[in-house]
Amino acid sequence: MRIASYNLKRHRAVDDLVALAETHDVDVFCLQEAETQRLAPSVGSLSLVARTATGDMGLGIYADLERFHVLDSRIFTVRRALHDRFLLPGIERLLAARMEDRETGIVSTIASFHASPLSAVNATRRRQIDEAHRHLGEFSLGSPTLMVGDFNYPLFRSGLAKRVERAGYMLSVSDGPTYYYTPRIAYHFDFLTSTRMTVEGVRTLPVGLSDHRPILVDATPVGPDPHPPTAPTAVVDRAERDDADGVKPSE
Repeated sequence: MRIASYNLKRHRAVDDLVALAETHDVDVFCLQEAETQRLAPSVGSLSLVARTATGDMGLGIYADLERFHVLDSRIFTVRRALHDRFLLPGIERLLAARMEDRETGIVSTIASFHASPLSAVNATRRRQIDEAHRHLGEFSLGSPTLMVGDFNYPLFRSGLAKRVERAGYMLSVSDGPTYYYTPRIAYHFDFLTSTRMTVEGVRTLPVGLSDHRPILVDATPVGPDPHPPTAPTAVVDRAERDDADGVKPSE
């Protein structure tokens, strides 16, 4: 399975998507900072299968529907930083889709994630990642799971990796930085966590129209959890979900 992830810089890099999808033979494409109401129904051979509904900071997932049958998709909110409460009160930072490979019958869960920016402290982002993993643990029904996106976590990542491992996930970074402050100062902002997935490689792709560089993941699901949850997270009204329950993506 080949998964790409790209922060579109408030939708400015949307014109890069078709070339990226076709050049790199992408199966699933996860987006951050998209104007989701303006996303095209298809990008090359990929179809839009899930999206959030919040302004120009939304999330989207495209997938190859000839290869995958999408079983379910869901939006989740996670703990809000002060930045979110004042500037982005409706932002949704996690979008997941559970899909079945039509050839192998294997079910996998792929999620697009966007942590709060550097105006928040790392402790807030760690809690957001923890909550995202808990949501995915329920929503995935034990299927192999990969969460990719803009984690906004350029420093002290070894501690984060240990924390992620205690939750049963593995943190993987790409072969080059994804965000350049200057030609000599660059960091990994965009990476992934996974469980019950073998990650064969993660590549940073050349710079496009965004200030982030896209990443390309090659991964293979290795089998379901032998003791999965019995049901996904319950759906609640938006007014009741300050602390991050799942809702269906808007169509």
